[in-house]
Amino acid sequence: MLKLPDNLDPELYQRLVDTNGGELTTKMGVEYLELSAEHSVARMPVEGNRQVVGILHGGAHVVLGESLGSISSAIHAGPGRVAMGIEINATHSRSISSGWVTATCDALVLGRTLATHEIVIRDEEGRRLSTVRMTNILRDRQG
Repeated sequence: MLKLPDNLDPELYQRLVDTNGGELTTKMGVEYLELSAEHSVARMPVEGNRQVVGILHGGAHVVLGESLGSISSAIHAGPGRVAMGIEINATHSRSISSGWVTATCDALVLGRTLATHEIVIRDEEGRRLSTVRMTNILRDRQG
């Protein structure tokens, strides 16, 4: 069961429902567990997201991190505003070849025009696999 903030923008809620969080994350099997501006959690299977040598693709880590950072920033931006990624980086610390990974996204800065989140991706034993940091610019929606 997905945990959402009580004051979530109805339009953003509908977009999340209609797209299941986005086409790419749906293809990758991402499951959103908790979404808010301050703290979000999602998980993703390793199977189907591995690179040629059989480990979870580094880009899959980044997709999971960016998805959580973007949604968390959009929640913070609020009605009539959008969040657009302007910077992302990832440090991969450990590889994984099977099972599931869980990402936790925590706000570092929630400002009026910028939101920065740190996303930590861990294996089922709680070992850190990667750290992703993302900054979104927050703007009024046009038209």
